[in-house]
Amino acid sequence: MRGRTCVVAALTAVLLTSAACSSPYEDNAPRADAGKRTISPVEGCGATSWTDPADLSASRLPARCQPGAPAPKPLAKRQKLTIATGTLSAEYVAPLQVALDKGEFAREGLDVTLKVLPTPDALPLLAKGGLDAIWAAPEAAVMNGLRGGFDIKWVAGNFSPGPGSKSGLWVRLKDGESASHVSMADRRLGTMIGKGSVIAYPMEKALEKHGGGLDRIQYQQLGSADVLTALENGGVDSAWLLDPVWRKVDGQPAYAFLGGQPQGEPLGGMLYGPSLLQRDVDAGVALLRAYIRTVNSYFATDYKKDEAYVTYLAKLLKADQQILRSTPSLRMDWEIRKGTTDRLQAAYTAQGVSEGDPLPESRTVDRTLYEEAVGHRR
Repeated sequence: MRGRTCVVAALTAVLLTSAACSSPYEDNAPRADAGKRTISPVEGCGATSWTDPADLSASRLPARCQPGAPAPKPLAKRQKLTIATGTLSAEYVAPLQVALDKGEFAREGLDVTLKVLPTPDALPLLAKGGLDAIWAAPEAAVMNGLRGGFDIKWVAGNFSPGPGSKSGLWVRLKDGESASHVSMADRRLGTMIGKGSVIAYPMEKALEKHGGGLDRIQYQQLGSADVLTALENGGVDSAWLLDPVWRKVDGQPAYAFLGGQPQGEPLGGMLYGPSLLQRDVDAGVALLRAYIRTVNSYFATDYKKDEAYVTYLAKLLKADQQILRSTPSLRMDWEIRKGTTDRLQAAYTAQGVSEGDPLPESRTVDRTLYEEAVGHRR
C-alpha cells in the first residue's frame, strides 16, 4: 500500500459496490426518526450545556453540565454495543476508556466493547450494522461512503487543542525566512496522515497563509517514528508533528510552527451507523449520555493539573506518564460546529480524493442525540 490515497480509493470502491448491490435495511428492521423524539430538561444541564454551533471562536468555552450529569437512564433491556477505534492508547480515546473503567456505560444498561480496527476496515461494518459506532472522524472515505448510499452520521465531537498546543504543521526555515514569511509552494511534506484525512482542512488553512495549498505541495507518507527524523535531516522540508513530538523542535530558531487544528472546533468523535441511528435510538442516546457524563465528571477542566489523575490516565492508556504530562490537556468537546463537514469536503476536493458534489450537513451530521442527552430543545 503506497499511501492513504490508495486506502480511500479502495474503500470507496467497496462502499459503492456494496451500496449498489444491497440495502443496509434488508432485514426490514423498524426504523425511528431521532429528530422527532421528545426532549425534556435534564437536571444538572442548564444554559452551559449547549453552545451555538455557529460559534467558531477559539475562545469559546465547550459545553458543560455539572459533574455527574446527565444522570443515567438505564435501558429496560441491557444492550451490547461495539465501538471501533484506531487505537486504545491515544489521549483522545481517554473519555471512552474512563467511561468503561468507571462504569458509566454500565450505568446506562450498556455492555460496551472497544475494538481496535482501522477506520477503512470499520466503515463497511458500521454501514451494514456489524458495528454500532466508530470513534474516528468524517474523513473522505466516510463522505464517499455516504454518496454510495450508506446511513452513517457524525453524532458527537471529541476534542480541540488546548491553549499552548503546537501539534500541527512545522517547517524547517530556509535562509532569510522567518515564521511570518515562509514560502510553502513545492515543499515536501512528511506526514503519517495521507490524503483524505480530516487534517487536510487545518493543513490547507496553514498552507494558504504561506503561498502553498494542498495541490502545491509534495506528500511523503512516513512512519510515526520517521517524521521528525526526516524533518531534521532534510529528507522533507516540512512535517505534521503530533503530540508530543513537536516538543523536540519547539523553540529552535531553525523551525517554525505554521498552524494546527483550530481551537474550539472538533474534527472527529463518534460516528453512528443504522443500528443506533434508526433501530435503537434509545441506546444511541444512552451511549452519548454516558460519554457526556464522563467528560463533565473527569475532563471538564484542565485535567492534567491533577497529578494523581495523570498517573491514573497513563496507566489506563498504557502511556508514558512523562510524555502524557508534557503536552497541554485536550479540550474535550462533545458538540459539532456548524459547517465543519463543508470545510472538510472542500479540503478533500482540493486534494483530489473527493467524489461527486459536496454533501449537505443534513447528510453528514446529526446533533439531535447529544441534544436529547443534555435536554436542549432548539
